[in-house]
Amino acid sequence: MSYSTLSLAVKDYILTLTLNRPEALNSFTVEMANELIEVFNKASEDDTIRVIVVTGAGRAFCAGMDLSVPGNVFGLNEDLAPTMDDMNNRLDDPEIIAGVRDTGGRVVLAIYDCKKPVIAAINGAAVGIGATMTCAMDIRLASEYARIGFVFNKIGITPEACSTWFLPRIVGISTALEWVYSGEILKPEAALAGGYVKGVYPAGELLEEAYKIARKIAKYSPVAITLTRQMMYRNAAQDHPIEAHKVDSLAIYYASLKDGKEGVKSFLEKRAPEFTAKSSEMPDFYPWWK
Repeated sequence: MSYSTLSLAVKDYILTLTLNRPEALNSFTVEMANELIEVFNKASEDDTIRVIVVTGAGRAFCAGMDLSVPGNVFGLNEDLAPTMDDMNNRLDDPEIIAGVRDTGGRVVLAIYDCKKPVIAAINGAAVGIGATMTCAMDIRLASEYARIGFVFNKIGITPEACSTWFLPRIVGISTALEWVYSGEILKPEAALAGGYVKGVYPAGELLEEAYKIARKIAKYSPVAITLTRQMMYRNAAQDHPIEAHKVDSLAIYYASLKDGKEGVKSFLEKRAPEFTAKSSEMPDFYPWWK
């Protein structure tokens, strides 16, 4: 399927998802948001995909929201007066989805719910939503030309895309607050020092470094990887480890029945495993948080 703002390529179980508006520095639009949501939702159930690598076409990753569009640049309906009650009880109402909900947040929630690991290859400017969407990605790599900015306060708005949940978990509350308060454009070395990115690489090597990680992940049981991804995010936010224990117990039980058996057998036989479980056919307890 073709998209107006994205390009897709699948090879060796790895989906390369490229933000593809290079003439506009891949700036974010409502159309891009809707296309990203669709891609992540479809990839989540596609057994030909085990890992997703996200990057940008041209010299930018994503330069933030496209501020040149007419009307409310965030695509919001200014005739409404939404309340927290609307958020609690009408979140999936079409009027609220289209006119109130943060588009970046909807994208990030699709990433968060995705069954597949997501790697960000930040090749250039990643500002505003360009930065916050990568917060929900599992591993972030930056090129020498990357520039990362949480610039919301600079233009009189607040952080979005659930970044107030993700960013403090990645870099700690103090660093997160400093970066957001100041709106400073961070060089990749500063993002590395803050623990935001795994490493900084020459531009020509960035994607290959991302693929090296992706290939390692793609070798393993897709079901085990899916469970691991969701267990790590969701259990880490629980109040007591007993909640993790409940999920861990079910995950180990069901994983041990199929791919777990093959994994043990291949280890004893000193050969590569041949995992056959599919992430489109998860154990019945998944998703346990619904």
